This record gives sequence, structure tokens and C-alpha cells, in this order.
Amino acid sequence: MTDTGPPRSSTDGTTPPHEPGEQRRDAEDTPDAPVDYLPIAEHGIIGDLRTAALVGTDGRIDWFCAPRFDSPSLFGGLLDADRGGSWRMDPLCRVASRQQFYFPDTNILVTRMLTEDGIVEVQDFMPVLRPRDPHHQQRLVRRVVAVRGRMRMRSLVAPRLDYGRAPHELALSGDLAEFTGEEMVVSVRAGVAWRRAGPAGDDAEASFALTEGESVLFVLRTRDPGDDRPDEEVTPDGAERLFRATVDFWRAWLARSTYTGRWREMVHRSALTLKLLTHEPTGALVAAPTLGLPEEPGGVRNWDYRYVWVRDAAFSLYALLRLGFTDEAEAFFGWLARSVRRCGSGPDGPLRVLYSIDGGFDLPEEELPHLEGYRGACPVRVGNNAAGQLQLDIYGELFDAAYLFNKYGAGISWETWSDLVEVLDWLLDNWDSADASIWETRSGPHRHTYSRVMCWVAVERMVRIARQRGLPADLVRWTSVRDALYRQVMAQGWNDRLGCFVQRLADGEGEQPPEILDAALLLMPMVKFLSPRDERFRATLRAIGDGLVADSLVFRYDASVAGDGLDGTEGTFSLCSFWWVEALTRTGRTEDARLALEKTFTFANHLGQYAEQVGFTGEQLGNFPQALTHLALISAAVNLDRAMD
Repeated sequence: MTDTGPPRSSTDGTTPPHEPGEQRRDAEDTPDAPVDYLPIAEHGIIGDLRTAALVGTDGRIDWFCAPRFDSPSLFGGLLDADRGGSWRMDPLCRVASRQQFYFPDTNILVTRMLTEDGIVEVQDFMPVLRPRDPHHQQRLVRRVVAVRGRMRMRSLVAPRLDYGRAPHELALSGDLAEFTGEEMVVSVRAGVAWRRAGPAGDDAEASFALTEGESVLFVLRTRDPGDDRPDEEVTPDGAERLFRATVDFWRAWLARSTYTGRWREMVHRSALTLKLLTHEPTGALVAAPTLGLPEEPGGVRNWDYRYVWVRDAAFSLYALLRLGFTDEAEAFFGWLARSVRRCGSGPDGPLRVLYSIDGGFDLPEEELPHLEGYRGACPVRVGNNAAGQLQLDIYGELFDAAYLFNKYGAGISWETWSDLVEVLDWLLDNWDSADASIWETRSGPHRHTYSRVMCWVAVERMVRIARQRGLPADLVRWTSVRDALYRQVMAQGWNDRLGCFVQRLADGEGEQPPEILDAALLLMPMVKFLSPRDERFRATLRAIGDGLVADSLVFRYDASVAGDGLDGTEGTFSLCSFWWVEALTRTGRTEDARLALEKTFTFANHLGQYAEQVGFTGEQLGNFPQALTHLALISAAVNLDRAMD
């Protein structure tokens, strides 16, 4: 495979070399074997900056929501292998092994299958031709290429609209299959003829044969039922132009990165993944493109992450500015500023924990009982009740983002400053409230140490901006509250018996706070609350290392001690594992940090991507891929590079 064009057939009789990051695994299954669940890690993501799809290492698309990230799924087999729907692309012979990799420096995914009859590739991508294209057409393109031998293939398209709740009718016309539901029409045009399949005859199937060097093209589009524009034919030449234009788009975007450090491949793959989680028309960044993937095998901690968390957007600003992506940082901050303005004031404060892509905050949580859940993990939830929680730490993350944007970006406007002052006024009156904090526990509100630290960050950053820019501010009141916050954390967040800061504050002066360790406190020196050489932070780092770290992987807290209001357990948080690396770096333990970083890299999947958590045996758990983890990876790698230099 060359770096200048699509995959070509091999003619020298040798086995094609492995690309970096490939995954190989034995496979005994055939196309007629029962449909099962792939491990979460055995997926790669493609997208068009509006939505995304997950492609399995077996060539199956089993997650796709359209036209937006938060739209109902039309392929949801990841959450119910029988009723969720999928798009399969199977060789009609025994598959010896499978490989999956990205076309270099792009988000075009190639799945290569080595079979007893030869080698076949499935190239999957969603065309993106130019930045912020007002005439963008949403398409999912699959190109099947015979690399060696003669391949017999079968494609089975089995959509299940509205999370599998809505029926559809199928119309076939030669190479065009149209699935029409009440709210959506899904059309798939192919280079081969379709026939009916499935128990109800409402799935479409095509069988075809390829010899070395030949290819067959499939193009999926979605539209509203009232849109009667004809489905355009895409020729092989047209597909090649789409391929080349998409390659050019991703490479031009990545070329703007200023990162040249030791872990370039992992950092750039994280950047490309984060870009895929961006909704370009609004500037929003979703936490993950999936819902319902469990934090424990078969467990109940299954949430919908297809929304925008304020802390994710704020952390993304830092990571993207560090890599030189100032346009994305400006877009994210613009989304943040608009969302703050839209909320207004209310009993729960002027800021919400999470928003929809377009800034809405009414996201009621409901269950989908007709779906069995990933490998039986239920309930499957849509929406997220965390939207109604009070999480005071988000104010610190918002104001830190404003400070960074004002310092490294275009600078904040007078209107934005006025909005921020109004938000701060509310926080100055309410900072000493109990809340759910960063981990969104459902055991009721508590007085969280991390929330107080981030409230201090909120006030401290506003003081900095006011002084740097000479903006009008009530600095006497602001600095008074800032100092009160600092003293409270130091006095009530410290546990004398454990000799470290802990998750919750003491109930009163002179009392000891609960003995609950919290990995979020690794951020104390990163937000400049404490010096990394401060002995209190060093003691906290040691305590977290002894109590929450398992061979470089970090639990966010001990759920059996903290009592978070949920049944079951969970894995280690990859986000916290990268925070651990950065905390080690900042305290001068660079060799320990480097080893921890390299170990954590080994838990990525074959494409360098991470779900939210890593389980006991190293499996990926939770929604995939998760933005916060990749943001933390970028920050940890950049800071360790700087320390080692």
C-alpha cells in the first residue's frame, strides 16, 4: 500500500507487509455463523464532522447514527446483535486473520481480511471535502478491493431505524436499495444488484466476486422522506475523487499540528480522533459517539455520551492550543460562550453540566427496554440525567478555558466578559454548596474537595484576566472569596490520618474528612492550586499511588468506600491514568512518568484509540472512543516531552 493512492493489488507473490498499528486475530467464523458482539476495542471510527460510525475488525458497521451524533441509530447492533441492525461485508470463505489500520495521516479506515482464497480490503470513509462546507453531502462510502486471489463476497444491509423501534419498507431497483421509514430514508447504491433478505424480507443482500485488482463500490445516504431528489450515482472514478479529496482534507488539517515530540503517532492519532468527535457546524465536541457501552461487563453503568460536557470542551481548548489548532479552539470557545448566554440564570445556576450539540439542555434520560444491551449489559439509556445535576467544578473549567483563550487565542470580547462576570456573580454566592462534582455520582450531593479547587480556579482566572486586560471587576470581593476557597480546601480537605487530600471536605472545623481517595486531585498542580513540589501534594500523590494505581492504570476512586449510589463495579479510568503520568512529570519523576505513559499506551486498541475505561483483564470498557481520554493523552505527552527536553 502506497502513501499516495488507494490500496493496490500485490503482484510479486509476496505477503503484503503489516502496516503500523495493525491488528491480527484468528477467526473460525463464517458468514453463516451466529451474529455475536465484537470486543469494544475491535472497532475503528470514521466520520464526517457531523456524525460517526464504528467499523469492526470483521468489516461490520454496527453503530451509526445519522444525520447527527445524537440522532437515533440506524445501525445499532453494538447494543443488540439481533435487533439493532448492522451492515456486514463478509468473504464467502474461511477467514484466517483480519487486520485494520488507517490510511496514513487520515481517518480513512482499511479493514484487510486474509482468507483461504486470497486477500480483500474494505476501505471505509465518510467524505469531507473542505472545511465548514455549507453544501456538505453526508455519505458513507465502502469500497471493497481484491488485493490477491479471487474473492467471493456478500454484503448484507440490515438497518433498524430509531434504535430498532421504527419499521421500514424496502424497495429494490437493480443496484439501488431504499429503506423508507416514517422519519428517514436510507439509500444504498452499489456496483452490484441487490436482492431481498432477512426473515421479513426487508433487508438487502448482494453477492459478488472479485479478482485481483478489481473493486466494488457501495455508497449509503440518508434523507428525509419528503426529500424527493434522485439518488446520485457515484462512479468508480467519482469514488476515487472522493477518496483523494478526503485524504487531502485530513492531511491538510493534520499538517497544522506543531507537535514534533517523541510520541507523534499516538498524539496525532488522538488529535485525528478528537477532530472526528467535533460537530463542525456548531463547534461542539461530543464526549463519545456511542451510548450504552458498559463500564463493567454485563453491568448497569451504561450512559449516553453523545453530548457536550462543559469540562470536555474546556479541556479540549487546552489540548488543541498546545498542538496549534487555534481554529478549533476558537470554535469550541464560541460554542461555550453561546451556551452560557443561552442558559440565563436559574436555581441550578447559569451553567449546565452538559448540552446537546446545538446548545440545548433538556436531555431527559429514558431506557430502551427492547434492546438487550452490549453482551447483555442493560438498561440501555438514551439522554442523560446528569444534565440536571449541580457540578460546581465546571465553573473552574469554563473560566480556565476563557483564560487560555484570552491568553493564546483571539481574546474574549466585551459581551463574553459581561456574561462571564454574571456567571461569576452567581458562583460567588453559591460556591459553598454540596454538589455531584466531576464523577457525577448518584448518591446525593456532597461537599467535594475537587469542586472547591475548581471554584478557586474560576475566581483566580477571572482575577488574572481582569488584571491582564484592565477590565472592570470587583477585585476586592473576588480576591476575598478566592482566599476563602483556598483556606477551606487546605483546612477541610486534608485528612491527617491518611496524610493527604481526600475526596470530600470535613463537615466542620477541626473534624476529619472521610477517608476517600480521589484521582481528580491529581490535577491540583496542573491548575496551579499547589506547587507540584509542595509536600502536601507529594503526599497525596503517594497515597493515590498506593490506593488507586494498579501498574500505571488508575481508578478514579474506590466505589466500595465512596458509595456512589450505583450497583456494580468499574474499571480503571484511562483519563486518570494520563493524569497520573502528568502528575509524575510535574513532580520531577520523569522516568516513572515515561514508563507509566508507555504502559498506558499498550492498553490502546490496535488503532491507538481508547474507550473510557480499562477492565481487570485489559479489555476496553465504556463508551468508545472517549474524548477526555485522548485530550489527557495529548496533555501528558506534550508535558513529558517538555520535561525530558
